[in-house]
Parts: sequence; structure tokens; C-alpha cells
Amino acid sequence: MASVVQNFMKLFRGSSGGSETTTPAQASQKLTRRSSGLGEAARSWDTEQTLCILDLGATSAANIRYFTERGHKIYSEDLLTASTEPSLITKDDQGNTVLDSRRFLADNLVYPAAHFDVVLCWNLPDYLDESLVKPVVGRLWSVLKPGGMLLAFFHTRDAGPDSPCYRFHIISPDTLEMQRIVLRKETRRGQTGAVPTAVSDGFRLQRVFNNRHIENLFRDFISIKFFLARDNVREVLVGR
Repeated sequence: MASVVQNFMKLFRGSSGGSETTTPAQASQKLTRRSSGLGEAARSWDTEQTLCILDLGATSAANIRYFTERGHKIYSEDLLTASTEPSLITKDDQGNTVLDSRRFLADNLVYPAAHFDVVLCWNLPDYLDESLVKPVVGRLWSVLKPGGMLLAFFHTRDAGPDSPCYRFHIISPDTLEMQRIVLRKETRRGQTGAVPTAVSDGFRLQRVFNNRHIENLFRDFISIKFFLARDNVREVLVGR
């Protein structure tokens, strides 16, 4: 897969890894947002044909219920939490600390080629460590069926470096419930110089992609459509 511009600056970094959890008080603090990208993607699953959906976030009972009630199969993978595993830490050819993308993909996103009709990527590219972004998108391209689609959210620069990471729950074809992701206080401790992907209260925004970087990231896909939302988020729907 063609690369995103190699010298694209990492605008924001975090400080330590951890396991995801949500306190009762934080779990009650939920927001809702309209999603034009979700609304367009929803047309694809308004069918009697059984589709395979990949949800790249912590298991959501709401999403499982939403798709199974429509006769579809849903798979969930929490790639952000998986990326905090200390054993992934390694060095690149220049001696920079990175995460081992080969090892990561050996343990995650292990599916047959052309297995999924839809991938819900949510805000994963903005919060995933940069060394994993391109390999993960490449794997997603391979597990999507020709004609399948992927939905992803990207922050604009106006969002700011402290934009919280949310878990998204589908409550209607064009409406999402957003639940802030927080982490356990007992953070995992890796090697010195570990690649930081999370802070004690939640995952940290790693970078801001502009439109050109997003187009390069998905250049192997055959189509891309942007939707600009009011909350400093660009929704992107790409077709395989």
C-alpha cells in the first residue's frame, strides 16, 4: 500500500499505556451526534442479505443488537487497547522507538481476505500509534470485500490536542451515542522509551490528518467521500 507522506509531523503524543474501563459516573456521561457518513453507510445494510460487519472498538452491546436484529453478523476488535501491549515495542532501522506492526497484525485483524462487507473504523487512525496506521489500513483493505465500505472519523486542527477518545454506539441509522473511553489507573509499564499511546485518563490524539493525507492513506480504495461535521470531525466513507 502506498504510504502517507513519510515526514508528516506527529502533532500530539501521549504518555503511557493501559487497559480500558469505564466508571459508573463516566459511563453515564454520554453524548449523541448525527452522522451523515453513518447515514449513507446504513443504506448498505438495509438489505435482507446477511452482511459481515467489523466494528473496530471495544465490544458494544448496542452495536451488536443493532446489527443482529437486522440479520447481520458483527465482529469486534479493540485495536487501541491491543496497541498498548508492551511486547510490541521495538526499534526501526533508524533506531527510533516504534511498535512492531508485523507482530501486531499477527495477533489482530486475522481474517480471510475479502471477508467483510463493512468496516466501522470510527476514530482509530487519529488515536492509533503512527507506526501501525498504514499497516492496519492495508490489512483492512485486504479483509474488505470488493464493493465493501469503510467508515472513519478524523479530527480537524480546531479539535485541539486534548480531544477525548470516544466509543461509538449506533442508536439509529444516522445517530450515534458517544461514550468517553477512560483507562484503569494501573497502567502497563513497558521498556524505557516505550511508544506512548495512552494516558491515565484516556487515549491521546496522536496526529491530525489533512484531506491530502487522508486521500493518500486510502489511495488503494476506489472511492472516497468526505462529510464535514459540526464537532471538528471529518467523516470519511471509502469504498473497496
